[in-house]
Amino acid sequence: MSGRDEFQRTIAYGEAAIGQLKRNEIAAYPRNYELWYTYCAGFNHALNKAINEILRARGVITMDEVNKIYAVFLSPSRIADRIDDVGTRISGELSGVVGAMEKSIIATSDYCTSLNGASTALEGATDSADVSEIVQTLISETRKTEAVNRELEVQLAESRRQIAELHESLDAIRFESLTDELTTLANRKHFDQSIERAIAQASEEDEPFSLLVTDIDHFKNFNDTYGHQTGDQVLRLVGLSVKQNVKGHDIACRYGGEEFAIILPRCNLKGAAAVAEQIRVAVMSKELMKRSTGENLGNITISIGVATFNNRDSVQSIIERADSALYLAKHTGRNRVCTENDLKMESRSKKTKTVA
Repeated sequence: MSGRDEFQRTIAYGEAAIGQLKRNEIAAYPRNYELWYTYCAGFNHALNKAINEILRARGVITMDEVNKIYAVFLSPSRIADRIDDVGTRISGELSGVVGAMEKSIIATSDYCTSLNGASTALEGATDSADVSEIVQTLISETRKTEAVNRELEVQLAESRRQIAELHESLDAIRFESLTDELTTLANRKHFDQSIERAIAQASEEDEPFSLLVTDIDHFKNFNDTYGHQTGDQVLRLVGLSVKQNVKGHDIACRYGGEEFAIILPRCNLKGAAAVAEQIRVAVMSKELMKRSTGENLGNITISIGVATFNNRDSVQSIIERADSALYLAKHTGRNRVCTENDLKMESRSKKTKTVA
């Protein structure tokens, strides 16, 4: 998307956020503005759902409710707190294991002492009664040691189970932090990390990778006409179409409000353009139905820009080239794929017209 288009889109979100602040008589502090900007942009499906439920019930939302929703869905400390909680629980499990092992070591040491004492006593035993007493003492000490070791085994088994569950919790937190909840594609954070890695890998292995940047045509008008819930349905539809037309090693992301980005490792420009065309056709072929009324809203279309890495590229330069190709697609009719080669042809055409 061009700088001008992005400017207009973000200003529209900002104006809508200010409108919500006024409508609900909420002070325009930065965190309150952040919440309403996020709501109007549709970045956080769970946040929108929570707010919409309150608005449907009463028509307005209170400051206390805003604070609670911010804490649950936007607070920077939310994931950090969950990670800290998992870390504390793992630390507790490890402390329990260490305590059980120390108890087992002490019991084993005491048992060794008992064995040495029994050995000395046996040397001085004079009759069967003395031997029987020594044997009974050994049996008792053996049972005590066995009990401690069984306790250690139970503790180790339970700790293994608990730590496995906590490991799954960490995986879930990591997945959540890198996933767009609405579309279940990777989020912007994941994209930023992935394209850095893609450039490093391509430079090291001298292999190409390609970048697709897509934008839903006329999405703002569609969102304004039919509402955020139907807009969310459009985003999910496009996300599904993207997901169904990429391979396992490709990285499909929700790049912005209605923008998606796909990183295609080891893929040249021709191959990337073919994938882009598949995605474009897949989106266009799906009819959108308004769930509340069953109304057929017709077809959605997207425009796509494609660029391929070269050894002089930075993250910014390849994104800018893909964005420029997307801008060309938008301004030459929409519902089409344009590549960096189309940009070169456009540039040559302009130069030819200037010379003529």
